[in-house]
Amino acid sequence: MVPHFVTALKGPLLDFEKKILDATSAIERWFRLEWQEHTPPFYCSVNLRNAGFKLALVDTNLFPGGFNNLTSEVLPLAVQAAIAAIEKICPDAKDLLLIPEEKLHNTLYLQNLVYLSTIMRHAGLNVRFGSLSSGITAPTPIELPTGQNFVIEPLERSPRRLGLKNFDPCSILLNNDLAEGVPLILEGLHEQYLLPPLHAGWAVRRRSQHFSSYDGVVKRFSKLIDVDPWMLSLYFAKSENVNFSTNAGGELLVDTIDVLLKKIAKKYREYGISEKPFIILKSNAGAHSMVGMRVYEAANIKNLNLCSCSKTNLLKEGFEMHEVLLQEGVYTFERLNEAVAEPVVYMIDRYVVGGCYRVHASYGKDKNLNTPGVKVFPLSFEHAALPDMQAKLGAAPPNRFYMYGVIARLGLLAASIELERTDPDQETY
Repeated sequence: MVPHFVTALKGPLLDFEKKILDATSAIERWFRLEWQEHTPPFYCSVNLRNAGFKLALVDTNLFPGGFNNLTSEVLPLAVQAAIAAIEKICPDAKDLLLIPEEKLHNTLYLQNLVYLSTIMRHAGLNVRFGSLSSGITAPTPIELPTGQNFVIEPLERSPRRLGLKNFDPCSILLNNDLAEGVPLILEGLHEQYLLPPLHAGWAVRRRSQHFSSYDGVVKRFSKLIDVDPWMLSLYFAKSENVNFSTNAGGELLVDTIDVLLKKIAKKYREYGISEKPFIILKSNAGAHSMVGMRVYEAANIKNLNLCSCSKTNLLKEGFEMHEVLLQEGVYTFERLNEAVAEPVVYMIDRYVVGGCYRVHASYGKDKNLNTPGVKVFPLSFEHAALPDMQAKLGAAPPNRFYMYGVIARLGLLAASIELERTDPDQETY
């Protein structure tokens, strides 16, 4: 499906599209040089928002699910990218242990695992699944309604290696974001490649670190194509020691929100944007943002007893949140069949391998679409590897999809630098 863009893309974003297209050769060379200096995560997905006046990355997932949302046409792209990644890590790799999350009741997540294992098998790897759950004590077959099936097995740990019964893999692929902490069984694996590394998990990782890295990448990239970095990024701040059960830290939170809103409003005035600035409150760690926490006025928080919204203070595994990321809200003016839509882009190694639109018919342009009721439609990246240089600006889906891929790769590069800076084995950063 090709999205219908409700707004005529004019002004800043249209100018940005032209600059991207004019600088395609320079952009691809820039990325090529960057990847000589930095190693991309094994895989990654990013969420983008197209506001019509800016196109920004709003979140980056280093343990992506949803591979089942990609079209079958992009499978060869994904396989070639996986081969490139594996050749850099362990060229003679034969066996791969895939460790999923514990939500094995979720059919869509299981389909994601099947698609992911299909990619790896086509890349020449024998894939088996191992569970971190203490409830898996023997090989357990799982059959999907689609007729697909696989077996999940209990992990077996030796002093320096991790595997399954009669299965000693070269590499271990985590599809579990470690939000509950790093299990002891995963520590001290110095003889195997753990992908991504443990410090990429939410037990260690912080969104503020990622967006700080992303800001640095965008500033350098923006000089290359001569655009305002704000067109590609968003303002953010973090507020620590916030306790939603006792109201502690609430005053500082309000002050930080007020400063950030004024900063965004100044940019809106600069570009003649009539929309109302807003802030999204997220956990600085963890897979889910706070439910429904969009803020248009600092007074909205000041007048709201934080204890009354403490139920929104939980991560997906039930842990309280005390470190909050305040993130510039980005509208989405994209529509698919008249429903609000936002793109998600998937990458393996340094390559864009596909994407999808999240679509929600009953939500507005300022809402988080990753909520119950969301529908997903594949993006046709297989037809958009190259931009259409002859097309009218703002009119060609390949050019829009190419821009998505550029922003997504900026996020991937930022994640690479983020992981380098936070690597516990590095003595200096």
